[in-house]
Amino acid sequence: MSPIVMVICGVLLTVSAVIVVGRIERGPSMLDRVVGLDVLVAVMIGCLALVSLWFGREDLVLVLTVLALVGFVGSVTLARFAAAEPEDERRILTPAEAAKADEREREREAQEGDDSSGSSRSRESAASTAESSNGDERGKDA
Repeated sequence: MSPIVMVICGVLLTVSAVIVVGRIERGPSMLDRVVGLDVLVAVMIGCLALVSLWFGREDLVLVLTVLALVGFVGSVTLARFAAAEPEDERRILTPAEAAKADEREREREAQEGDDSSGSSRSRESAASTAESSNGDERGKDA
């Protein structure tokens, strides 16, 4: 194979690896990262195939096959776990988004606390009102 073609293929594989690493880092969801890892394994397979072709090493074909199988099994496994996650946990939040989510959670807990204490107070006052009205009715009956 021509050295020019080999260099062009090497450059294209390097550029694609850099782009894929950027995608894995940025996310935003877990599935984006899983797809990025799968593409990175494919790029590694391409690089290994290029090295095998350049040096004429036929023994690397077995390594290519094993790497392809490991990449496939890893992708399927990660996709299975990602599909089992709840919808709101599929994405890793930025620090600002995490702070907002924590604040919303605290506000919701505070509202639930106010509602439960308010409802228990209203239950207590309703019970005392019922007792006093029962006492009044008893007095009228006697």
